[in-house]
Amino acid sequence: MTFPLTWLYVPGDRPHVVAKALSCGADVVVIDLEDAVAPDRKEYARAATADLLSEGRPVPVHVRINALDGPLAAADLQAVAELPGVSGLRLPKVTSPAQITGIAEKARGPLYALLETALGVEHAFAIAGAHPSLRGISLGEADLRADLGIREDAGLDWSRSRVIVAARAAGLPPPPQSVHPDTRDLEGLAASCAHGRTLGFLGRAAIHPRQLPIIERAYLPTQRELEEAETIVKAAATEQGAQALPDGRFIDAAVVATAQRTLSLARRIQVC
Repeated sequence: MTFPLTWLYVPGDRPHVVAKALSCGADVVVIDLEDAVAPDRKEYARAATADLLSEGRPVPVHVRINALDGPLAAADLQAVAELPGVSGLRLPKVTSPAQITGIAEKARGPLYALLETALGVEHAFAIAGAHPSLRGISLGEADLRADLGIREDAGLDWSRSRVIVAARAAGLPPPPQSVHPDTRDLEGLAASCAHGRTLGFLGRAAIHPRQLPIIERAYLPTQRELEEAETIVKAAATEQGAQALPDGRFIDAAVVATAQRTLSLARRIQVC
């Protein structure tokens, strides 16, 4: 199983853009039927997506359906949930585990929950463990920012950590970061990714192909990190239990596990 680091969102009512996105190098392409599509284009987006995903695709493709408590979600599920080209469904504005179990009864395949309100964040762990079909949770920060009335980015850090901890506690992969909305601010994107990495995120959603290499570079191990990880793993292979490296650094089983994860990430292979 690979580590996905980049999740590229594209609007479902622009199938030509979706077709281009499939060859942009993203680990996952997310066709959006929700926020990126105007109300009068919803039916067209659904039909175009169903047509495009009627056969398998060379990269994983997820579909973000419309709000679960609205009138469009049922039609979205009926149209796309069982298509060969769909690798997962992204569920917006999830606030309770019951919503996950309800969708899991109607659609086979992996589900991913977006937590975009204060209530969703409060229920993060219950949602993360709601059903075996749920393979990941993440934040939708634009809506959450509005719900909480937050102006400064740092105001979201508590919610970010809450979701990261909930995912880990439920045995799910680390969440990817939410999108960086300014597609031309690549320096800001890189700085934001660096901060997200320190919090425990893994990878990030994008809304433009130019963001993809910035995200990947930020989340892949540096040469120094790789060298340190190799040193730790080699030392652990020769001795058991806690020990000190020649430079005085103390290592134990937890440090070794982190080093092994670093090496696995560099190979983009997940060790389960």
